[in-house]
Parts: sequence; structure tokens; C-alpha cells
Amino acid sequence: MPTLCLCYAVHEPYRLRRYTVFDMGQNSMYEDDDHNCDALLHVARTCYLPMNELLLRLFRRYGKAFRLAFSISGTALDQFEQYAPEVLDSFKALADSGCVEFLAETAPHSLAFLYSREEFDLQVKAHCRRIKSLFGVKPVTFRNTELVYNNDLAAALQDMGFKAVLAEGADHVLGWRSPNWLYRPVNAEKIGLLLRNSSLSADIGARFSQQSWDQWPLTAEKYAAWCHSFAGESEVLNIFNDYHSFGLRNTASSGIFDFMEALPAAVLAHKDFSFSTPAEVVKKLRPVGEVDVPQFMSWDDEGADLTAWLGNDMQKDAIHALYALASRVRKVDDPALHRDFERLQTSDHFHYISTKWFANFVPDRPNPFQSPYDAYIAFMNVLADLEMRLNAAEEAHRSQPRGRKAQTSGTRKTGGSGDTKAGTDRASATSRKKA
Repeated sequence: MPTLCLCYAVHEPYRLRRYTVFDMGQNSMYEDDDHNCDALLHVARTCYLPMNELLLRLFRRYGKAFRLAFSISGTALDQFEQYAPEVLDSFKALADSGCVEFLAETAPHSLAFLYSREEFDLQVKAHCRRIKSLFGVKPVTFRNTELVYNNDLAAALQDMGFKAVLAEGADHVLGWRSPNWLYRPVNAEKIGLLLRNSSLSADIGARFSQQSWDQWPLTAEKYAAWCHSFAGESEVLNIFNDYHSFGLRNTASSGIFDFMEALPAAVLAHKDFSFSTPAEVVKKLRPVGEVDVPQFMSWDDEGADLTAWLGNDMQKDAIHALYALASRVRKVDDPALHRDFERLQTSDHFHYISTKWFANFVPDRPNPFQSPYDAYIAFMNVLADLEMRLNAAEEAHRSQPRGRKAQTSGTRKTGGSGDTKAGTDRASATSRKKA
């Protein structure tokens, strides 16, 4: 009996402000608080609150016959608590329905697995604890940032006790095979691999509002018929999308909410079809084979690779410089420094530096900077100030008598002349790179 597995990624980044060389050593206020607040409140009004209310009605109407999953980043949870607690309450109400699975990911929505296994482990464990605390369930399914995946990730997740992992159903990996079956990673026999049906996912997430599309307008009945056409040649249809698909990428006037309200009935009208969460899929189905993914892939629309985040020298320079500080940051007792370091790992910062996507950002996730070069300079200036704070924290630790923990300041207002000069020199070098 084929089942639909719906999973929605819920993520909000902390956007940096235009942090200049003159800010370094003078203040460590990196983020654009006004922009972040305004953006979150807008998303809450147009997407999260109306869509969560709709899902709650559907759960009451269909019971556990209609089910889905969420992967909510830690930075999204932080902003819900900070700016819109009613959004977090609405997700808790969905959790109470018993019809939702909450997935694990890296708390700051990072690419940590590529650069630091220690950072990755810390972030995943912290996120699992938070999901358990907020929603009362321990995650057993993992969704990595931007669906970044390879064989090594699967092996690491199996060692951490996860039962399932999500990935892109990329043609270059599957070849002649279909994503509409449960697979297992080539080197992790105890974990299920759910591969995204990119076509069915994009029909909702990318094409729904395109009036030039030959299938526009898309109705729930038409979409359900496409799903039903896979009867007999599939076991699971994995439809993974950004939650912004509802109300933002597709506005309310496009009919997206009406479509979603009608979808469960249209799908369930075929008695052989059902809805399942990822954890239920791996319990009910047996893998039909192995999938070998030696190189990293993602759900990037062009190439399913990592070039949207790591495709140019500026992106690589920024991320390597960031993770070069990881071991030093974790050795100092400074929660504010840890927080800022983690938020700088959010993948969006490196996406903003992409020249590949310079003219092609989706409207609901625009680049807050005028160009990728401006994004790079701001990021490197912030990183220079962070390193100055780290130097100060390390010096404070060394100056403490043995047996006493150093007490360091989370926000360093001013720095010594030596630190300031070092930061200025680094920023100047950054400016020369831009030139």
C-alpha cells in the first residue's frame, strides 16, 4: 500500500547587519535585530500561524489517518521564543495531536559535518534535547541542513542511534532506480534512507504559482491522481519542502491553503493510499536495496551539489576561517561566545556569498546584502571581532590562578590596541581580497 511521507523544513536565520571595520573592537552586536524581528513576524502572519491552524483542523478531521513531519532548526526556535511565542505554542499544539514527527538536525542549521565532527555531534545532541524538552519526543529521524548527505553521514547517524535519514533522490545517484522506495545506506544497515521525490515536491514548492506551467492551476484532485498513478510501482512518495511554500512562496491568493485543505481527502479517496511519518515508514517497510553516495549531495535545484554554499573562493575562505576557531572556542567558558560562534555557522551566511545564486534568490529568502561581496566582507569583519573576543577570553583564562575558572565577558565593548590593530589588519586584507 503506497504511503505519502510529507516533511517540511522550518528554518529562520539570524541575519547579520552591515558590520564594518570601524565596529570591530568597539561593539559585538553582529545581527540586524530589527530586520530579523520584522521578517519573523511577517512569516508568522503569512505562513506559520495560518498553516499550523489549518493542519490542526485537518488532524481533528482525519485523526491519525493524516500525518506529517517537521524539521525545525534551532535558530527558528530561538526566534519563535524571542519574537513570536505564539508560533511556538502552535507547533506544540500540533505535537499534542500525536500526528506529527519532529526530526533532528544541527541546531544552528550548519554544515558542521563537513568540517568538524565534534561540532556536529554537539549541535545534533543539543537539538535533540531541545526537541524532547519542547515537544516531548526524542527524534529518531535526521534531516541534515539543505539535505546534505553522503555515506559517511549515514554511518555517523547510525552510531548516534538514529533510525532514518532524509536525502535527495538525485538522478546521478539513483540511475535507473526510483526514489519511491525505502533504501538503506551502503555502509549503515540499521538505518533507513528516505529519498525525496523532487518532481512531486517541486510541483508544490516551486511550480504551484507559476501560471506559465502547463499544469497550472494545480488542484488537490489532480495532484492526488499523479500520486495514485504510482500505485503498484512504489511504496513511499517522499514529498519534502520548505514550509515557506505555504503563504510565502505561494501566497494565500494562489489557493495554496485551499489546496492543502483538500489534499488529504483526495489522497485517501484511493483506499490503497495512506500518510506516514519517516519513523513509521522505516518501521513498516523493508529496504529494497542499497544506495551508494560517496560524494556529498544536497537538494540544490541545479546539480544537487554543494556549490550554492561552497562554490566560490569567498565562501570557502569564510567557512574554513570559521571552523579553524572551533577547538579554541570550545575550550573557553563563555556562553555568549559559543552562541555567536554557532550562529555564524548557519548555512545561509555562505549562501548569501554565492555568486551562483546572485540573481536567483527565492523571494521569501532574499539576500540581506546588496551583493555577495558585501556579504563576505560583513561576515569576515564579524569573524575578526569574534576572534578578538576569543583572544581576550583565552588571555583571561591564562591570567587566572590555577583551580579558578576564568570569567569572561560575552560582549566585548572595547579591545586593546594590539587586538584592534590585528582586527584592522585582517579587515584590510579582506578588503584587498574584494578588490
